[in-house]
Amino acid sequence: MKTVLQEKLLAYIANNNPDLLTKLQQSQSVSAYLQERVDGIESLLDELISQGRPKYAIEEECLNALTASLRPSRYNYIRLVFEEEFPSDYERLDQTGVLAYELLNMLEVCKGIFDELEFNEDNEDDRGIRYAVIGQIHDYLIDRT
Repeated sequence: MKTVLQEKLLAYIANNNPDLLTKLQQSQSVSAYLQERVDGIESLLDELISQGRPKYAIEEECLNALTASLRPSRYNYIRLVFEEEFPSDYERLDQTGVLAYELLNMLEVCKGIFDELEFNEDNEDDRGIRYAVIGQIHDYLIDRT
C-alpha cells in the first residue's frame, strides 16, 4: 500500500507541483521525499486499514493527507491565469514546446506574491492575488521580449 501511495503522490506532484519535482530531482531526493511523506501518515494508514475501509477509500484519504500542504497548486494557478489573461502568449509558448519551462519561470517570479499574500485554499479566488499575479506575468513577458 505504501508503494501505491508513493506512486500516486509522485503523479500528483508531477501534475500539480512540477517546481517541487524539479528541485527534488536536482537534489536526487525524490525517493527519500516520497518515503518520508508516506511514513509521516503511517498512523492514519494503519487506522484506516484496521477500520476495514476499502482500498480505494484508504488511498483517497491518505492521498488527501499527503497533498494537503501542496494545495492549492501555485503552478496550476499560474497556468490558468496565464491561459485566461494572455491567450496568444500561452498558445505561442505551448506550440513552441516551452510552455512548462516558462510557467516554472513565472512561478518563480510570482513566489513573493504568493508568500506575501499567504496564498492558500481559502483565498485562491481572491481578486487581489489574481491581479498581482497578472501584473507580475505581464512584467515577466515584457522583460522576455
